[in-house]
Amino acid sequence: MLVDTQPATYQHVPATVEVRDQWVNSQLISVLMDNMVPSLLAAGMALPVLVFLMAGEVDLWVLLAWIGLLVAMLVYRYRLIGIYHLRHDSSEGPQRLDFVRRYQWSWAVVGFLWGGGVLLTYQQVSSTTQFVYGLMVLGQGLLALTSYSAYLPIFRAYVHALLLSVMLGLMVNTIRVLGETGALETGLALMALLMVFWWLLLIAGRRLHQVYRSSFELQFSNQELIDSLTLQTRASLRAVATKNRFLASAAHDLRQPVHALSLYADWLATEPEMAREISPRILQSTRAINELFDSLFDLTRIDAGNYKVRLQHVDVRQLFADLALQFEPVAAGKSLKLKTHTRPTTIWADPVVLRRILGNLLSNALRHTHRGGVLLDLRHREDMLVFEVWDTGVGIAREHQQAIFQEFFRVSQHQGTEDSLGLGLTIVSKLTTLMGYQLALTSVEHKGSVFRLMLPAYTQKSQPDELVPTVVLNSEFMDLR
Repeated sequence: MLVDTQPATYQHVPATVEVRDQWVNSQLISVLMDNMVPSLLAAGMALPVLVFLMAGEVDLWVLLAWIGLLVAMLVYRYRLIGIYHLRHDSSEGPQRLDFVRRYQWSWAVVGFLWGGGVLLTYQQVSSTTQFVYGLMVLGQGLLALTSYSAYLPIFRAYVHALLLSVMLGLMVNTIRVLGETGALETGLALMALLMVFWWLLLIAGRRLHQVYRSSFELQFSNQELIDSLTLQTRASLRAVATKNRFLASAAHDLRQPVHALSLYADWLATEPEMAREISPRILQSTRAINELFDSLFDLTRIDAGNYKVRLQHVDVRQLFADLALQFEPVAAGKSLKLKTHTRPTTIWADPVVLRRILGNLLSNALRHTHRGGVLLDLRHREDMLVFEVWDTGVGIAREHQQAIFQEFFRVSQHQGTEDSLGLGLTIVSKLTTLMGYQLALTSVEHKGSVFRLMLPAYTQKSQPDELVPTVVLNSEFMDLR
């Protein structure tokens, strides 16, 4: 299991243009659907008036067919409102766009039917009825401007269908009465006025749409800014909390060896003959202080970006021999087995960084192992090199497997943590990230742990060799595989 060794950062990622446009279009569709109810009510109130005026002047069956189609489409569109509120009102994004594209034809059909009344009235009924229906067509255009301009494709489909139907009605009826005096001039004048009205309506609709769109884009940008400020505030609070915890833990860990050192100095001053007994304790306290300061300086240099990396060829077998020489006395002092395994291999890395990482992992493994042993191994895979540190120690519970890489974190119930500063694995995680490596952890509580340091192929000059089997110390390691 790969371990996220670095704490999460609250960094705001700006939304892409596609995401913004999708959200804005979704809000525009919401406005469109909210405006459909008033338009349906206006249409429902206009129909009885038209039936009253046109009854007796238009063929009854033709009038009933036209009114029936309009009523059917109005009922259908009312049903669309219910479908939208039931399925898409609470969802944003592609679902709303798909809904509008699927039913966009209904707006065009309704617009065409409203304009089709001109074919039944122009030059066919009384001048009063023609005038009233002309006002109704004008009102339908203005109603479309206020109700449908939020979503431009719907607005254009409705307006084009409405005015195209009106234009066809004017042309057909003008041709029908072409022999009458002034019929041609009146028809051409009305068509010219209709074209002007059409053009003005499209311009006004586009501008009103831009007002809607700009408003929602500003709302989206404001929300982006709020989210960014919120995340930055969280990051600042988290940084302050981390700094306070870091300083408190450092002060606590530094106070213990300094206090012990002062006690030993007072003891030595009062009883000089105890120098041989006290000197090792003074050295131990001094070593603990130096170790803490070295770790703190390392962390500071890494975080400040001042840690210099010097890549060169590293003989892994020699590196393992040096590490074994360093840690064998520690293992022998606890009656543990320390083994290393690698075939002759030369890698491209920083020897100091690599030794610090593996050394901290070995030190951590030996500290928490009380029987069995520790194994340091190098495995070759097709896409990476993998250093592994196996131990038969106390293991790490799953709930602690992320936290152990934080500064000064120590599992309180584990033996061997009393003299630990809790910085070794923190340095490992930071150096691993610095070098572009990956760190994985497999652990079974009360059975042991395996830390894997993975060097991807891009960090090497040449591809690694084929897979090599791992040597184990004893059967207890097999439980972790």
